[in-house]
Amino acid sequence: MYLTDRSAPAEADSEQGRRRGPGHRVAPVVLVLGSVSLITDISSEMVTAVLPLYLVSTLGFTPLVFGTLDGVYNGVSALVQLTGGHLADRVRNHKLMAGLGYGLSALCKPLLLLVSSVGALGTVLALDRTGKGLRTAPRDAMISLSTPSEKQGRAFGVHRAMDTTGAMLGPLAAFFILRAATDGYDAVFGVSACVAVLGVLVLVLFVPGRRRDARSADAGTVAGKPPVRVREALALLRLPRLRALAGCAALLGLTTVSDAFVYLLLQRRAGIADEWFPLLPLGTAAVFLLLAVPLGALADRIGRRTVFLAGHVSLLTGYALLLWAPATPALPFLVLALHGLFYAATDGVLPAALADIVPEQLRASGLAIVGTSQALARFCCSLAFGAAWTMWGDGPALAGSAIGLLCCAVVAGVVLRPAGETR
Repeated sequence: MYLTDRSAPAEADSEQGRRRGPGHRVAPVVLVLGSVSLITDISSEMVTAVLPLYLVSTLGFTPLVFGTLDGVYNGVSALVQLTGGHLADRVRNHKLMAGLGYGLSALCKPLLLLVSSVGALGTVLALDRTGKGLRTAPRDAMISLSTPSEKQGRAFGVHRAMDTTGAMLGPLAAFFILRAATDGYDAVFGVSACVAVLGVLVLVLFVPGRRRDARSADAGTVAGKPPVRVREALALLRLPRLRALAGCAALLGLTTVSDAFVYLLLQRRAGIADEWFPLLPLGTAAVFLLLAVPLGALADRIGRRTVFLAGHVSLLTGYALLLWAPATPALPFLVLALHGLFYAATDGVLPAALADIVPEQLRASGLAIVGTSQALARFCCSLAFGAAWTMWGDGPALAGSAIGLLCCAVVAGVVLRPAGETR
């Protein structure tokens, strides 16, 4: 199985290229959706940047409790992705489902001001991630359907770069708010809610809705066809390449430590003061921003499998530095650079690979299947890592994840290798 194998006939690709405009340009819908993601990520990352410290240091939660909440934060969206992807294909209105997801997440931000117990926080975080699950597959489907197959990596790279710009600005905003406000955490949550509403407004006003005729591609809908049924979506699992891709994404996700844990480990390892903690995601985001488009374009040229696996090698190297490198001033920069490289090489490349596998009318469902397999695996990893840290300490927990990642990367390299390849 190879992530860049083609399943669509050549004439279909050429027709898509004529319909969607010059191959060297990014479709307008990609730029608009990138703007929505940029604004929304400012809101989300403001919360994400302070949440680990807020839960562990301020509320006094143990690593196991935090791991459970972090698992909920990342795992609930996995379960909802299948629903969001299928409904978007069924009603043939990807913008509608994406808007519902963005709106639900925006409604949850002010609720963080009102809750402090584990149960209440878990509920709010679950609702927020439900919104993310509803919007992810429809949004990526709109990007995929507006882009020729051979340019998928570049298009997703541009979107992820814009998304990551928001991921850079969010921690910066949280940092300055914490320094300036008396009730810093409440101020962060309040400003985050206002920014999230702005993202929803941009989506509603500027992202194209239902296409007016069958020749308009930017809306991400298909006119004049019967609704997609559940069994049609489930039939995608019969595609060998889709099963291989989903299985490998899940396998690697089982050993991918949550970002929040990486930042907590780095803070302890390098002795970083609490006031600087919200800036750690900024390092990851900066590298992601610089490399997302070049690595997406590189994946289009040399193969998405190669770039995807190289990203996991960089993550493994970051784990090794956290385990064994001396606590020098350079350590945070090296770890965050490798962390950002991992995301740049994987986050956009994975959905780009599906353009050659999944039919257009089922694109959101296919994206949801692979995204769900990966997110559920990361949910399990958060729970397991939090438990291991509580019982044995952070070092043994990270060492176990590193060994598992190495083994899973080897397996994925073999499974995704094209037939007859010996390199």
